Amino acid sequence: MEQKRELTSVDIAAVVGELARHEGAKVDKAYLYGDDLVRLKLRHYDHGRVELLLDVGEKKRAHTTDPDRVPDAPERPPEFAKTLRSRIAGGELASVEQFEFDRILVFRFERPDADTTVVVELFGDGNVAVLNEHGEVLRSLETVRLKSRTVAPGATYEYPASRLHPFEVSYDGFRARIEESDADVVRTLATQLNFGGLYGEEICARAGVEKTLDVTELGDDQIRALYDAVGRLGDRLATGDLDPRVYEDDDGQVVDATPIPLDERASLDATTADDFQTALDDYFRRLDTDAEDDNTAPQRPDFEAKIAKQKRIIEQQEGAIENFDEQADAERERAELLYANYDLVDSVLTTVRDARAEGTGWDEIESTFQAGADRGIAAAEAVVSLDGSEGTVTVEIDETRIQLRVQDGVEKNADRLYKEAKRIEGKKEGALEAIENTREELAAVQERKQRWEAADGHPDAVDDEETEGDEEADGETDWLREPSIPLRTSDEWYERFRWFHTSDGFLVIGGRNADQNEDIVNKYLNSNDLFYHTQAHGGPVTVLKATGPSEPSRDVDIPEQSREEAAQFAVAYSSVWKDGRGAGDAYEVTPDQVSKTPESGEYLEKGGFVIRGDRTYYRDVPARVAVGVQAEETTQVVGGPPSAVADRAATTIELEPGKFAQNDAAVKCYREFKTRFTDESFVRKVASADLIQEFLPPGGSDLLG
Repeated sequence: MEQKRELTSVDIAAVVGELARHEGAKVDKAYLYGDDLVRLKLRHYDHGRVELLLDVGEKKRAHTTDPDRVPDAPERPPEFAKTLRSRIAGGELASVEQFEFDRILVFRFERPDADTTVVVELFGDGNVAVLNEHGEVLRSLETVRLKSRTVAPGATYEYPASRLHPFEVSYDGFRARIEESDADVVRTLATQLNFGGLYGEEICARAGVEKTLDVTELGDDQIRALYDAVGRLGDRLATGDLDPRVYEDDDGQVVDATPIPLDERASLDATTADDFQTALDDYFRRLDTDAEDDNTAPQRPDFEAKIAKQKRIIEQQEGAIENFDEQADAERERAELLYANYDLVDSVLTTVRDARAEGTGWDEIESTFQAGADRGIAAAEAVVSLDGSEGTVTVEIDETRIQLRVQDGVEKNADRLYKEAKRIEGKKEGALEAIENTREELAAVQERKQRWEAADGHPDAVDDEETEGDEEADGETDWLREPSIPLRTSDEWYERFRWFHTSDGFLVIGGRNADQNEDIVNKYLNSNDLFYHTQAHGGPVTVLKATGPSEPSRDVDIPEQSREEAAQFAVAYSSVWKDGRGAGDAYEVTPDQVSKTPESGEYLEKGGFVIRGDRTYYRDVPARVAVGVQAEETTQVVGGPPSAVADRAATTIELEPGKFAQNDAAVKCYREFKTRFTDESFVRKVASADLIQEFLPPGGSDLLG
């Protein structure tokens, strides 16, 4: 029988009831073990010392534990633990709640200077998020950016979509949800009523309803019996009428811990516990012990983690594809609105062109439109803003804003929007191809899992291709353990700039100041390169080089991955990071769109440029960088987007906007690298704090590991 490794929604409802007795406890400290286990040390007036474990890793659980069983505190608390301590240490546990009927715990802490909410997600990949009093994420174990929700520093925390609460639904609502299903009874209870498989079966047993019965065959009395069984279970949890059990199989291994005895577990041996917290603590401790004692079984690959990863990638790709559809439709809608309001749009464009031809300034033109809007002139009312540096006017038609190039007529502006829709659809085709590749990888992992299980866990069930890959990996040099690493230095022309090589091997350079921005555009921007800049003011000129400066310029197909990494580089080293924001927008243009010639009457600061024409935007790009130490080809510090640095360095540290000054963050990275390499002298020579600092964005940083 499969052992339980995650708490169910029913379990969490019982946990919340028992944890409520610790409300009012004072927080002493917070700890983080590895990447997944959070420990809160509290003191309660009545209960004394309270140790709370919140595990969002392979075992997703939340319960108190015997103080004698807590692991030793980590020597150096990671940044997440420091943030948590700074927010709740000395504070009071004000409340513990379950979000709806989801596997989410919400802890609220109060302190005179600030209130803090800690959200623990015990589903999917698991997560813990620390929120300020406004619900904004201060720090989270994992950053989530999906179409459906975002959990990222600086963003407002978003809960998953609401789910039906089976203990609060009326009989009519319960009956409607049952009748809407096209599955059997137990699957309907498990999915539509959110009980999961075990408690779905338990409710069927308590109601006396055959679990495999199709819902279309249910009678009124059977639906009522199911509803009453759900109500009785809910009443027991709400009133704390628990009778916890820890269940064992015939081999003496634990398989489950439940807040009440279950008919579905009646055939198993069971032991009682004083409360559910104690039962869970005993269960998960024994679960670990059973795993340690099982030394005879061959090492099973973590197929579930690989499958979950591929499914997560597919979900993100599907979200991207849906976004492409929406974006393409939106561009077409804008184009059609221009034609549907041809006379109005033409009047706006003609007015601006005529005024500019007479030498009227952009600000004066905008004032004229404002005056016209006050008099009720339709064309003037449609004008939202003008941008002299771009040569554009933005209009709003039917609550849709459209940016128009003044020098183009209605037809050319509409045609540009149609072309943009086609370009987005082209990206969709690439995404569809990528998702098919991911599905093939998922199928391959699932097939290997089936082979393993069919062979009763024999290692030969893993296919030859995977084994060969492991053997090849075993032959690689482990630079971290090498006692002496030879130095191989280089002196490249681009190293005076900010720089990195993309995952596909393309060089990207960026300016450190206004002088370097001028140099890059005037000396190193060739016709087939790509130019990037952040939407935020104050960012480096960023150029993705199609060819080297000594090579003749030629047309090169630059992969999308490299383009995205260049956009992330532009965002990370801009004011977005300095302002402490978690993400920003960047755009891509070709060299012929970059000019030092301003519009008449305009002025450009040193290092500034005018961009004309269409731009390709990269939205909500994460402000993340990694620094690493490269130990082969050349020995040096490397830095840039995490996806580009990971494969080039022997080890890396990822960073995000935070509280440590640039030099302090560099010192922290240096000290961490020294602990990772056996050859500490190598780190001192090639990755000193001052060399690391050259790759850190301006402003504060936090180390993520």
